[in-house]
Amino acid sequence: MIAANQITDLQNRISGEEDHLAYKELFTAFYSNLFHFAFSFIQNKQLAEEIVSDVFIKIWQKRKELEKIKNLKVYLYIAVRNTAFNYLEKQKRTATTNIDQFTEEFRSIYFNPEQLMITAEMVALIRKAIDNLPTRCKLIFKLVKEDNLRYKEVATILSISEKTVENQLAIALRKIAAAISFDISRTIPSIIGY
Repeated sequence: MIAANQITDLQNRISGEEDHLAYKELFTAFYSNLFHFAFSFIQNKQLAEEIVSDVFIKIWQKRKELEKIKNLKVYLYIAVRNTAFNYLEKQKRTATTNIDQFTEEFRSIYFNPEQLMITAEMVALIRKAIDNLPTRCKLIFKLVKEDNLRYKEVATILSISEKTVENQLAIALRKIAAAISFDISRTIPSIIGY
C-alpha cells in the first residue's frame, strides 16, 4: 500500500499541477483494493469496476477541490461505498448500510521474510478460517490486514466506532487462531537436530 506522504504528494500534484501521471499513479495504487471493496457490496465484477472508475472520474473532475480533503485514502473508500449504495438504490434493490449483509472475498495474507515460514497447507488453513469468519469480521479483517487501513479509517469508512473495529478484529484473530492448529515442527525443517 502507498504511504501517506506519497498520497499527499500525488494529491497536491493532481490538484495544483493537474498532473496526469500523478493521477495515474493514484489510480494504480488504489484500484485493486477499491475494486474488491466495491465488489463486496455489489457482487458484480463489471459494476464494481464501473463504480471505481466513476469515483476516479469524479476525482479528476473535481481535482481543484482535492487539496481540501484531509485523508484521501479514507475519502476514496467512502466514495466507493456511497457510489455502490447509490447504485443499489437506483436498481431498486434493498439498499441498506448494514455491512453484515455484504460479503468480502479474502484474497491473500502478506507475510514478510522475518515472520515464520508457513507451508501451503498452513496458508490453506488460514484462508479457510478467514472464509468462515462472520461477514463483518471478514470485512474488517480484510480492510485492516490486507488494505492496511488504520482502525480509525475503517471506522470512518464503515460508519462504526473504532472500538467495534478493534473488537471485531480481535474476534477474527481468535477465530482464526482457534481454527488452525499450528505445528512448528511441520513448517520449519529441523536444522538443530531436535
